[in-house]
Amino acid sequence: MAEIVNLRRVRKAKLRAADEARAAENRLAFGRPKAERERAETEARLGLARLDGHRLGPDRET
Repeated sequence: MAEIVNLRRVRKAKLRAADEARAAENRLAFGRPKAERERAETEARLGLARLDGHRLGPDRET
């Protein structure tokens, strides 16, 4: 015999899981101190500048 499922409870549980996942992502993105965020942005900017500095020729658009 099949198990009886309350669709409202399943839907709400699914929404809670999605909200928790979004909260976890926000904790990673916004839960860092300002100095740490700035350091990460600076490192990303330097990495892009370094990559651009290693280009061999002029930019070509395809």
